[in-house]
Amino acid sequence: MIDNLTEDNFIMYAMKAYNSPHYVMSEFEGDFKRTKYLKRLFRRYKITKSLKERLILNHLILLYNVFGAEPATRILFFRIDEEDYGVLKTFLIYLNYMPEKVKGINGRDIISSDILLDMDVADILRNL
Repeated sequence: MIDNLTEDNFIMYAMKAYNSPHYVMSEFEGDFKRTKYLKRLFRRYKITKSLKERLILNHLILLYNVFGAEPATRILFFRIDEEDYGVLKTFLIYLNYMPEKVKGINGRDIISSDILLDMDVADILRNL
């Protein structure tokens, strides 16, 4: 498909990966906005330490259902700020979606072992 995600080809990659039996542009846009919601929820967690873990899990599961495993992971790592990778990784490990390597994000590969888990999030997820 596309080996390296950049601002120029990101939307095209997401559209090609979108898997909905009755594709409607408004549905794609709604599903795609979930990355923005996740980014906002992660930011709120960093500032207030208030985590809406079930809402985050719902958004992640829906994204993986409509985009597929590898594209959803690449989309998330492209859209989420690098400082929030630890929170994202913790949720993806909980859902068993975190790969060893995320290929081609702005010219580089992201190695899972280089990202630290957020232990506060891990403790919350353990209690679900």
